[in-house]
Amino acid sequence: MNNSLHSAFLAASPRLSPPATPLRSWLIHGGVLVLWGLLFAMAFRVGNVGAWSVGVAYVLYDTVLLLFVGWMTLPILRPRPPSQPAVTGRRTTLGVIVASHNESAVLPVTLAALLGQTDVPDRIVIADDGSSDGTAELLTTRYGLVAPALGELSAASATHPALYWLRLPHGGKAVALNAAILCIDTDTVLTVDGDTLLDSKAIAAVRRAFSEEPDLVAATGVITPVCSRTLAGRCFQWFQTYEYIRNFLSRYAWMRVNGLLLISGAFAGFRTDAVRAVGGFDTDCLVEDYELIHRLHRHAQAHGLPWTVRVLGDAQAHTDAPSSTGAFLRQRRRWFGGFLQTQYWYRAMVGDRRYGWLGIAMLPVKAIDTLQPLYGLAAFGLLLMYLVRGNFGVLAPVAGVIGAKIVLDLVFHLWSVFLYRRWIGQQSEANMAQAFLAALVEPFTFQILRHTGAAWGWWSFLTGRGTWGRQTRVGLVDADGVRRS
Repeated sequence: MNNSLHSAFLAASPRLSPPATPLRSWLIHGGVLVLWGLLFAMAFRVGNVGAWSVGVAYVLYDTVLLLFVGWMTLPILRPRPPSQPAVTGRRTTLGVIVASHNESAVLPVTLAALLGQTDVPDRIVIADDGSSDGTAELLTTRYGLVAPALGELSAASATHPALYWLRLPHGGKAVALNAAILCIDTDTVLTVDGDTLLDSKAIAAVRRAFSEEPDLVAATGVITPVCSRTLAGRCFQWFQTYEYIRNFLSRYAWMRVNGLLLISGAFAGFRTDAVRAVGGFDTDCLVEDYELIHRLHRHAQAHGLPWTVRVLGDAQAHTDAPSSTGAFLRQRRRWFGGFLQTQYWYRAMVGDRRYGWLGIAMLPVKAIDTLQPLYGLAAFGLLLMYLVRGNFGVLAPVAGVIGAKIVLDLVFHLWSVFLYRRWIGQQSEANMAQAFLAALVEPFTFQILRHTGAAWGWWSFLTGRGTWGRQTRVGLVDADGVRRS
């Protein structure tokens, strides 16, 4: 490992000392909370649809976001431009870091996908984060690697020349990624989780994007969730499939105004020098990939750099997703707790015009999202209260609002499946009939579960008890270890 690079990397502070909170941030965040209090109070003061004002506000907010995404994704309908010949010049090198902790059951699936790419990576580094399962035996016997000393990079595999092994004491994913970034010598680096299966053309799509766009510093591929084949697993995969479709279309929409913040660390590409320039991944954050994008945007604004962040529809992958209620709630607790961490750390950027649409639109939207579970759960709780009391004077107009929202959601569900298929250029696991059913069922089931996990994330954030938690991978391989794709 290069000692001078290591010293410079460690000296770079991932986060600046928390700045004084600007007035605009106080007004935006505080306004969201005050508005919730006022709307909730109306439940005890009026007897018509105004009693459910918190629910109406929740519905209106979600509707505005749907309309925004619908409008901004219309370019997907345009005919695809013909493929351009490759630009001559030095080939952009690309390395892959697979952060792995006790992932021996799924690691062969991930490596098979990487080694079977139409455009094989120049480097593949297994960042072994103190695994105590059969990872070491797997890497030595199946992949011809010789175990290096802790903190050192191995020699190349005897059977796969691009494959390397970095052994580390257990310190968490961010620590493992940072150590690997110091070792890798490629222009771009792709982070892939040990439970993520890349489609055969994914690496080629990522390399092409970074080669054609010199200002591109971070990009995410499109990910499809895979759950276990149990009844619960099939249900969670069904709901999460449509959730992922909507989320990735939303990322496309925000990308168009250079306001994209969410890059999935399970499948994310970065300009290596840019990541090193901002100090690598933050080891204190629960969502280190999300936090890093904030820091890249801040660095670009501070230094007048035209950096961009993209989502790539032609780079696709499958990833293991929660298959049970407990696993799902723990995942969403971590995700939302990490989101709150990041929103707090970068509160000075909220409403700041220097960041363009990111500052004046995306981050204020995220300020609203901090209390979205509070709005959603309060709306659902009040609805149950009116049902129990038989308060039909409120329920009748509320039913009209809910019915109109379900119709809108149904239209958007069907439209999003159509757009998504066109965007990624192939059939997805989603179909119109299932999308129709999901639109009817989701608001009263999966959506409540998501808000519950997010509320738990608030508890983790306020108490400082957020952790990754134990994760069991059951989606990409069957119980007998057979690969699923």
